[in-house]
Amino acid sequence: MRVRVDSDRCQGHTLCAMAAPAVFELNDMDGHASVATDPVPPGLESPVRSAQQSCPEQAIEVEDHDDDR
Repeated sequence: MRVRVDSDRCQGHTLCAMAAPAVFELNDMDGHASVATDPVPPGLESPVRSAQQSCPEQAIEVEDHDDDR
């Protein structure tokens, strides 16, 4: 699985980092998220999906790849 945060859409709600803190990191100045680890490590797919679903701006894009499993 690969994940990306659309920096133009992210408004710094920080919900992604609460759902998947090992994958998303927050900018200290504005709270905007970026991806700390890509591809997503095994076992963290579910928290990343939760982060994607909880994002009010729909700024998180997830790509599943069969070769990542």
